[in-house]
Amino acid sequence: MSREGRRQTVGFGALLLATLLVVIPVIFIVGMIVAKGWSALSLNFLFTMPTEGMKAGGIFPALVGTIYLVAAAVLFSLPIGIMAAIYLSEYAKDNLLTRLINLSIINLAGVSSVVYGLFGLSLFVVFLKFGVSIISGALTLGVMTLPVIITTTREALRTVPRSYREVSFSLGATRWQTVRHSVLPSAVPGIITGAILSIGRIAGETAPILFTVAAFYLPKLPHGLSDQAMALPYHLYIISTQIPGIPENYRYGTALVLVGLVLILNISATIVRARYRKRK
Repeated sequence: MSREGRRQTVGFGALLLATLLVVIPVIFIVGMIVAKGWSALSLNFLFTMPTEGMKAGGIFPALVGTIYLVAAAVLFSLPIGIMAAIYLSEYAKDNLLTRLINLSIINLAGVSSVVYGLFGLSLFVVFLKFGVSIISGALTLGVMTLPVIITTTREALRTVPRSYREVSFSLGATRWQTVRHSVLPSAVPGIITGAILSIGRIAGETAPILFTVAAFYLPKLPHGLSDQAMALPYHLYIISTQIPGIPENYRYGTALVLVGLVLILNISATIVRARYRKRK
């Protein structure tokens, strides 16, 4: 074997090892959750209220609250994130201010979720007087995911060939017409990827909702955006650390439902993306 062949083999082996180091722990964790939580799954577990101090019954309020939060946060963050990315990619000039904004967005994507929780508490709960409610939690989660949506959308727009814009301009189209009819349709798969990443992060966060929306226990479902709500991540934290005597399968069953919910949302978004690519 030649020297280049040996280098290629070594490089391939290193990449395979790195992949296995990432995949194997994930498979182990998911397998453990499924094995220990599967016995708890039932219609009663999914669609009834908690009872006996949350040691029995179901997780229906937490499940509904999580769906409310994910839907409201995505409806808030996705349009704003896409519009900001369009402006930065298609309209803003390349100057010091734009570079500072881009750098800030990248840095905000790495900020701890606890910081966003304190920000949401100060702005939405206290200053704007929304109180501890779904709207406060959803806005906080939406702000937290804006950097991810803006970054992925901007990169998706940049992957669209420059020739698409030049042809559109040569036909007399305005910049907005070019963006609307030539650039955006080609960038939709990348935009949906950003939405998928956002959904996964929103559904699994605990710290932001701890300050802005999450309730320890509610005997009823929320009736509007101004109500408090239970949420699966916080509910899982509570039953795992604050309530003694919880059956092990109850805790792992709650974790399994949370993982399954995120998986279902991601698969749904992936199917939409695949169908759009096929149609294009």
